[in-house]
Amino acid sequence: MRWQNRRKSDNVVNRRGEGGGSGGGLASGGLIFLAIRFIFSKFGIGGILILVVAFFALQAAGVDPLRLLMGGAPQTAQVGGGSSQSNINPCTEGDQTDQFVCTVLASTEDVWNAEFRKRGMAYEEPKLNLFSGGVQAGACGYATSAVGPFYCPATREVYLDTGFFKELAQRFGADGDFAQAYVIAHEVGHHIQTITGVSEQVQRAKQGQPQSEQNLLQVKMELQADCLAGVWAYHENNMFALEAGDLEEALNAANAIGDDTLQRQAGRTPMPDSFTHGSSDQRKRWFRSGFDSGRMEDCDTFSANQL
Repeated sequence: MRWQNRRKSDNVVNRRGEGGGSGGGLASGGLIFLAIRFIFSKFGIGGILILVVAFFALQAAGVDPLRLLMGGAPQTAQVGGGSSQSNINPCTEGDQTDQFVCTVLASTEDVWNAEFRKRGMAYEEPKLNLFSGGVQAGACGYATSAVGPFYCPATREVYLDTGFFKELAQRFGADGDFAQAYVIAHEVGHHIQTITGVSEQVQRAKQGQPQSEQNLLQVKMELQADCLAGVWAYHENNMFALEAGDLEEALNAANAIGDDTLQRQAGRTPMPDSFTHGSSDQRKRWFRSGFDSGRMEDCDTFSANQL
């Protein structure tokens, strides 16, 4: 993918360095209470005043006092060379992976702004949150990196631990920058489903249905997001021309994370009723359908007789 020296998005937020927990939870709150009670019993109100002064002094020095209290190493602010720090702008000071993410998101913005404008609509650009370890995603709750990249309809934002790209290559055998771009474009596809009302319709349709029917509706959601990722790839190709092997990288990624492939890798017999993302063949086919067409209207997985 030709991504160097291109526009970068203004909608990438660095959420790294926020800590491994949900922030301000019962664990940290309990430790603070115990610490205050201990200091008061030993040193009285004077000790509490010293504690307060020390707390703000450490914060002013760029050290997280709560991290120290919970046994972590001091974490000071860094300038440059540390895109894991929350005060680093990933699109101007981040590493090559961060810069890549910022460029891909900008490309999706350019494509979908133009496509929505053609249809007399305004495109609401999503924010993409970069995190490490775990992240609090508003009403969607706390999520760890183990869930992989995800989209939260409640916040209308994408969440990504770029460490997943390494897992995509090493665990799933899907290497290459366009495989990574496909992942981002797929999550943006879920955003399009939210702002066009598809997500809400599907959630209503799931109510009262048996689990197998709910799973089928979810599969159709995921395949539509794959198709929309293909539509983005079609326009990316028209704007900058894909490099040799790019399309194959995306198709390989779609194949690697199909439900049947993952179930086989786990030593299980594939069970279509349990699928929530679609088979490898379905995921490849719908991405390719979007890529061949370039039209979001051709991504109606819900009306398709055969997925």
